[in-house]
Amino acid sequence: MSLEQILALTIFIATYALALTRRIKIAYVSLTAAVLLIALRILTPHEVFTQALKWDVLGIYWGFMMVSIAFMDSGVPKLLAERILKVAHAEKHAILYLAASTAFLSVWMENVGVVLMMAPIALAISRRLNTSLFPYMVVIGIASNVVTTVTMVADPPSIILAIETGLKFKDFYWFLGRPGLGTLTVVAVVAALLTLLLQFRHMTRRIDLPVDDVPVTYGATILFVVSVAILAFGHERGLSPGIVGVAAGGAALWLNRRRFREMFVEFDWNSFAFIMGIFVVAHSLRSTGLLREFAGLLHGAGLKTPGLAMGALIWIAVAVSSFVDNVPFTVLMIPVAQDLAGLLGTSAWPLLFGMLIGTGSGGNITPVGATANVFACGFLEKHGEKVDLGRYMKISVPFTVVAVAVAHILLYIFWLR
Repeated sequence: MSLEQILALTIFIATYALALTRRIKIAYVSLTAAVLLIALRILTPHEVFTQALKWDVLGIYWGFMMVSIAFMDSGVPKLLAERILKVAHAEKHAILYLAASTAFLSVWMENVGVVLMMAPIALAISRRLNTSLFPYMVVIGIASNVVTTVTMVADPPSIILAIETGLKFKDFYWFLGRPGLGTLTVVAVVAALLTLLLQFRHMTRRIDLPVDDVPVTYGATILFVVSVAILAFGHERGLSPGIVGVAAGGAALWLNRRRFREMFVEFDWNSFAFIMGIFVVAHSLRSTGLLREFAGLLHGAGLKTPGLAMGALIWIAVAVSSFVDNVPFTVLMIPVAQDLAGLLGTSAWPLLFGMLIGTGSGGNITPVGATANVFACGFLEKHGEKVDLGRYMKISVPFTVVAVAVAHILLYIFWLR
């Protein structure tokens, strides 16, 4: 390894180690690392601003989070969720419908926002039945993450893949004459949701939760639908996704202008700045050649067939994403998957799709693997429920393994055979 590679790898490891301790604001950690990389001349300022920072992703992240806040304030998501829960006849069905509605909303909305919106409904059910809130909140958290590859706009990693590879919105459903990533994910999500009926088969008490009158406005809903449509189809016509995101965010601020200040305060600026810094840190591994060497290491370790390579990437992504945020991990692994495909002389698509499925669902394994799960567990603790890791994983592991395994099998059948 060259000196530049050693320094870049050391800064990368130190950045993550400090970020995982949460003793220092994660934004300070990644931004300091980015500045250090420039000071050591591993990266130039020009390279940082033109190559490392993913401006389109940042624009979408900011803009659609603003749209999501306005959408939640409109009352429409809560109304939809309560209407779905009205049809539940037993507690196990209530858990299933709560998970399904969470998954559906998370396809279009920011995951943390969906968790915070669904939490009061879960609390109302548990109080009515005088039962533990724990399974409801864990299910809400994991259901919000399992759909991250259903659409191009479901989660930042999907957007990153689309931007880096040129995938279009419709390509997530039918691509190169085969079922796309989104189509395969839908099947995997349905399989994972059905495991909840098995896991909670003993929860047979009947449920009778009245539907509250929820005041709604539809301006944010219209903005949300229009923004997603423009993002999906404008990308095919060369319209910058970042510009669409910023424009949508500006429109949301105007639409919800009575809460203008609150929306800016509610936005997670700490995570936004952290992602900016991580983009720079991740780029340093690519620019110094470390990622290509990692791909060669995987190839040399015996991953000499596309099937073995795809399987390794899927389950490595699941394991790593249990602890590492999926956005920077996706940025790191896209070139690794592409380089590994090049060494194998095969298409990169099944490797990229497999990696993305692993990063999306892997965060469900532990309570700290995804931001949505952190918020779900925080809500539990706020209401007097202890978050026990063993109890959590008893629910999360079967759910996640089924989702990833089904997607893995489908990818092999449709993309490698």
